[in-house]
Amino acid sequence: MLKIQVNGLHDVVGEDILKYVTKKISKLDKYIPKDARPSAHAEIFLKESNNKQKKQLTCEVVMHLPNDMFAVKETTINIYAAVDIVEAKLKNQLTRYKQKHSDKFTAMKLIKSFKRKA
Repeated sequence: MLKIQVNGLHDVVGEDILKYVTKKISKLDKYIPKDARPSAHAEIFLKESNNKQKKQLTCEVVMHLPNDMFAVKETTINIYAAVDIVEAKLKNQLTRYKQKHSDKFTAMKLIKSFKRKA
């Protein structure tokens, strides 16, 4: 289970937003290699900034994994849209991380390199 810590600035974090963010980010657990899951944790920062023209909401996720760290940030006028975009970006990065650090992928890569030499 992925450990999640949610921090909010300027009263952005309500009960419904907290549940939504936790649900979305905890789904990313399946994209983390099994050996990295116990030490993986995510810090989520939700911020609200009022510009002269419109209100902007920012969702920033910093995910700590063994040997690596991912930081994704998105600013929109809707916090739910920002969370969805951040989730998609993290999903792509974690897929690449899993391929790079997965034993199965590494074994296949080694086999292909030996076949090329022979």
